[in-house]
Amino acid sequence: MGATHLPSTEFEGTEVDDQLEAEAEAALGEPPAEMVQLLGPDGKLGSDSVFSEYADRLDAETLRGFYADMAAIRRFDQEATALQRQGQLALWVPLTGQEAAQIGSGRASQPQDYIFPTYREHGVALTRNVDLAELLRQFRGISNGGWNPKDTNFHLYTLVLAAQTPHAVGYAMGIQRDQRLAEARRAESQGVEAQGADGSAEPKAAVMVYFGDGASSEGDVHESMVFASSYKAPVVFFCQNNHWAISVPTAVQTRIPLSNRAKGYGFPGIRVDGNDVIAVHAVTEWALEHARQGNGPVLIEAFTYRVGAHTTADDPTKYRESSEEALWRTKDPLERLEKYLRAEDMADDAFFKQVAADGDELAAYIRKSTYDADAPDIRTAFANTYVEAHPLVAEELAWFEDYSAGFAGEETAEGAGH
Repeated sequence: MGATHLPSTEFEGTEVDDQLEAEAEAALGEPPAEMVQLLGPDGKLGSDSVFSEYADRLDAETLRGFYADMAAIRRFDQEATALQRQGQLALWVPLTGQEAAQIGSGRASQPQDYIFPTYREHGVALTRNVDLAELLRQFRGISNGGWNPKDTNFHLYTLVLAAQTPHAVGYAMGIQRDQRLAEARRAESQGVEAQGADGSAEPKAAVMVYFGDGASSEGDVHESMVFASSYKAPVVFFCQNNHWAISVPTAVQTRIPLSNRAKGYGFPGIRVDGNDVIAVHAVTEWALEHARQGNGPVLIEAFTYRVGAHTTADDPTKYRESSEEALWRTKDPLERLEKYLRAEDMADDAFFKQVAADGDELAAYIRKSTYDADAPDIRTAFANTYVEAHPLVAEELAWFEDYSAGFAGEETAEGAGH
C-alpha cells in the first residue's frame, strides 16, 4: 500500500515494539512497518497523505455515533461477562480494548457487503444491526447460531479457528461471478457487448472476514489468501492483532508484522492503529472500495490489544504482566475519541451522560432477554438433523421418548412429597 509513515506514534520507543520484527525486517532489507494512525491517545488528529481524505468525510454526528457504538458494546461486554459469572451463559468471549477495531471497520461496510466474523466480533454485529440479545443465545446454549444471517449480511459466529476464511473467499468469488453474469445478461438484453462487472447498475458488494493473530497461523488463512489473490476476489481480510492467542504472544506467531504477509500473495497489506477508530474506518473504507472495484483482496492488520481474558474460562494473569495491560489502558479507544470530541466542541457532558444512560438501558434489556429466553424443545435437534426424515434419527427419537417417559412417575412422586 504505500501509506505515509507517521514519524511519531505512541507505539514507537515503547516496550510494546516487537524487537524480533525489527530484526527480521533488517535482515530482509525491508523498511520498518508503517503504522497508519490519525487519532493519537492525546486526542489530537494527525494527517496521512492517503487516509486523511477519508477521515475528512466524517462529520460530528458520525463521530459521536462511533463513540456511542463503542460505549454501548463495552457496556454490553460487561453485562455479558456478569451474566456468565452468574451462571446464565456457558461461556463468554470479551472484546474490551478492541472496540475501535470493530466499530471502525464495521461502520465502513455497506449493507450489500457480507461479513464473516469469528467469535469475538460483537461490535461488528452491532454495526450490522444484529439484535445483541440474539447473539447471546449461542453462548447460553439454546441456539446453534442465534440470528438469521440473511437479515443482516452478518454470518453466524465460527468457533473453529480460521474456518470462516475459505468460506469468505468462496462467497466473494460467488459475488464476483454473479456480478459478471448479471452484467452479461444486461448487455445481452440491450444488444451490446458485455463490459464486465463494472458496468452493472447494481451496487458492488465485497466480503470482509475477521480473524485473530493466532488464527493467522492456520493453514486455512494461507489457502484463502492464495485463492483470493489468484482470482482477485473482492474480499478484505481483517486481522485483529490483539497480541495474545490465548497465552501465546504475537512474537511467537510471526517474526514480521502480519500485514507484510500480503506481499507474498501479491496484494496490499496495511497495518493500522486498531485503537484509533478514525484510522480504522478510513483504512477499511479504502480497502472495501479497492475490493468492490475489482482490484482484488486487501489484508488489514489492526494493531490492538485484548485488555481482558481470552474467554471467561481464561486467566491472563498466568501468562502476562499487569504492567503490559496497564500500558495499553493508556491507549484506550474510547478515551482518545472523547478527548477529541470535547476539544473540538463536538460533544458535551450531556451527550456523554446520555450515552451512559443508553448503555444501562441496553444492559437491562440484555439481562431481561437472557432470563426470559426459553430453551428450545430438544426434539428440534432430531428434526433439524436432515432435510428429510431419516429412519435412524426416527429410531433415536423413539428411544429418547421412551427414556424420557421413564421419569414421569418420579416427577409426580416428587410433587406429591412437597
